[in-house]
This record gives sequence, C-alpha cells and structure tokens, in this order.
Amino acid sequence: MLFRESKFGIGDIVRHRFYPFRGVIFDVDPEFNNTEEWWQSIPAEIRPRKDQPYYHLLAENAETTYVAYVSEQNLLPDESGDPVSHPEVKTMFSGLEDGRYVIRNQQAN
Repeated sequence: MLFRESKFGIGDIVRHRFYPFRGVIFDVDPEFNNTEEWWQSIPAEIRPRKDQPYYHLLAENAETTYVAYVSEQNLLPDESGDPVSHPEVKTMFSGLEDGRYVIRNQQAN
C-alpha cells in the first residue's frame, strides 16, 4: 500500500474541525490503527475514512486534558499561539519554538 505524507508532524499544535478541543501531536499512524469497535462508535455521518494518517494528541478542552486519536481530515492548524496545558507536554517536549513543540531527545534505557 502506498502512503501519502502526513499533513501534520510531531510537535504541531492542532484543533479539531468539529469538536471544541485542541492539542499537540505526539505520534502519527500512516493509516487507521485502532479497534473496529472504536471506529464504529463514531456517528456514521461524521465517521472518518481509515485510509489517511491518524494522530495521537495530548488534548485539552475547557474542562479537562486527555489523549485523543484523530483523523487528518478532522484536524486544522491551531493558530491561537497559546501553549497546550496538558501535563504530559513537559515530559515529551522541551519547549515551544516557532509555534510548535520541540520533542525531547530520547534517552536509551
């Protein structure tokens, strides 16, 4: 299978196209890599295609922080300039630089 390049990368700050949350990308799957049950739980009228990149986000909304799994078609760049307040941001990223987070150097165990 031929994969196209993903639109977003690790450290990018994005927001959901329909739902009121935003976050920073910490991992990318070239295509859907979750359970069928998870995919089927999405209402059919807004269920995304599986043949596109999916992103793991350290996400936040007005009430809480959490980890989200979102299709590329449902993400837009977040242009607010605001940092993401998820508590895991500081463990995965060293800081914000030119509007995106810089991933920490990985230490070998």
